Amino acid sequence: MEKLKSPRRSIFDSTVGPQVYKEPFEAMPLSPSVLTTPLRRKSSYRTVIFSQVNTPARKVSRALSSDTCIPELDGLSLSPRPSCGTIPEAHFNSKEDVKAMWVKAIEETIILIRMEKENKKSHVNQDTKEVRQIKLDYEEITACLKNVTKAWDEMLNVPLRRQVSFHHSELINCVRKGIPRAKRGEIWKLLTEQHILHPENVGSHQVSEDIPYEDLLKQLTTHQHAILIDLGRTFPQHAYFSGPLGAGQLALFNVLKAYSLLDKEVGYCQGLSFVAGILLLHMPEEEAYNTLKFLMYNFGLRRQYKPDMITLQIRMYQLSRLLHDHCSDLYEHFEENEIHPTLYAASWFLTLFSSQFPLGFVARVFDLLFLYGFEVIFKVALVLLDNHKELIMACDSFEYIVDFLKTTLPEMGIIQMEKVINQVFSLDITKKLEAYEVEYHVLQEEVLMATDNDAVEKLEKMNSSLISHKMELLEQLQAARNTIHSLETSRNHTQDQNNQLKNQARNLELERSALLGAISKLRKLIPADVLAFADLNLPLLDDISSRRTVSTKISKAKGMIGEHSAFSLDSEGDGEIEILTRTQSESTLNALRSRHKSTTSIKGFSTRRPSRNQSPVTFN
Repeated sequence: MEKLKSPRRSIFDSTVGPQVYKEPFEAMPLSPSVLTTPLRRKSSYRTVIFSQVNTPARKVSRALSSDTCIPELDGLSLSPRPSCGTIPEAHFNSKEDVKAMWVKAIEETIILIRMEKENKKSHVNQDTKEVRQIKLDYEEITACLKNVTKAWDEMLNVPLRRQVSFHHSELINCVRKGIPRAKRGEIWKLLTEQHILHPENVGSHQVSEDIPYEDLLKQLTTHQHAILIDLGRTFPQHAYFSGPLGAGQLALFNVLKAYSLLDKEVGYCQGLSFVAGILLLHMPEEEAYNTLKFLMYNFGLRRQYKPDMITLQIRMYQLSRLLHDHCSDLYEHFEENEIHPTLYAASWFLTLFSSQFPLGFVARVFDLLFLYGFEVIFKVALVLLDNHKELIMACDSFEYIVDFLKTTLPEMGIIQMEKVINQVFSLDITKKLEAYEVEYHVLQEEVLMATDNDAVEKLEKMNSSLISHKMELLEQLQAARNTIHSLETSRNHTQDQNNQLKNQARNLELERSALLGAISKLRKLIPADVLAFADLNLPLLDDISSRRTVSTKISKAKGMIGEHSAFSLDSEGDGEIEILTRTQSESTLNALRSRHKSTTSIKGFSTRRPSRNQSPVTFN
């Protein structure tokens, strides 16, 4: 057996439950906690099923209506699809891609033009006897007896039929015994009229803007590309739909195009083509459109085709819970082999079993659908799985089970199909489906609350981390400020030292100027030979050693003049020299004069010792 490429891990994991299915189905008691209190056990099978079914809205999935979808909806994702009416952004890698896109657009435009021409021709011959025979070319399951056909004829021919309410038990009895294939479309229309008379059974959802069918056909839709792709995939083996741009494909395109323009929120989704195709096999084009609109709005079928796919997730949860409660051993077998409803039931729900099962069986499913409503799809799915439980459990691997569900199960015999339909009449799961839906929403709220709590905890941890980081930054800031203060103090101290050195340099310059003045005067007073010996040339005052040299030379000059004389700068700093005579010895002066062999007189020289308060003798 060829192995399938479906993923081994799906979003529909499930756990084992205690309930065992017994035929006929027994009503399962509903716990009040299901409807009143949240479910707290994280490990409960309900929570597990919900976590596997629920798909977060932030996950992006491939669009169901894209040309990458496979005909039988294998591997269908329940993640939200892009909103209807949005055109995906194209990415072109080369000029060839752009050219191919243009060629594709031109070909589609040509196809649309041809379809318009063919539409004008086909409207004339779409309800001929030959066309009806082609449409109804399928094998009937439940043979309709003459008395049953007569009963249907009486109901169909009642005057003012739209206003007549038939007893529901009478309708159930007639549907159970069968519906004549040639009048199936009319009977479906009769059943819809009965639902309209009793809107409390299915609801009375009205279209916001009910545009006439002919007006819708004159408009253009953004979904025409997806619709054109799916035309060839819808019932390709049936003669009515097999011909390219034949009457079947033209009618199918018109119905899907009109509905996509009517329902902007849903637009077009893969799976709708099979539902519309079944309707077209049993009624004219415009009636098929009106019936599709009734199924979508009044039966709530459109909710599972919305872009968020939430309703389909809820229905997968409900089916998982039904399987858990009624067929726990089969449920456990599926769990062991990682088989989940999304692998097989998604296409059953989106196409109402019409994509895989024989048309005779699908027609009977539609009979029950128009009689009971959408819950029939749950019943048929559950009975199918239960009736083939032994064969399914005999498959011991993932590949064999999937192949059985998708290939072997739809090929069951007519007797088995009729048995399934008969069992559906005796199955009541309405209250359970309501309870399961409530469970889903309760669990959803719990998950949201848990998510919010987790988010709060994460924010608190993040806040604590930010506070710690803030404290570290404040400490670093304080250390930086201390460093700046220390550097400013050091800078101020350095500036003070610099100012002191500048003042010292300025004083040394003044002192040097004074010394230079004193030396110039000494040179005038000292004889030439003594002056040459004294070496009174001053160096540059660029350092302390130079200053010491000057001091040494001054002392030496003092020694030349006299041991008891002292030099000092006057307070004015103008370079005058003061000579303080410490001895008044005349012999010193005479010795000095004789030594230099000169009788030079010293102007302004005083031989008296000055008093303490007396100013020194000054040479001008």
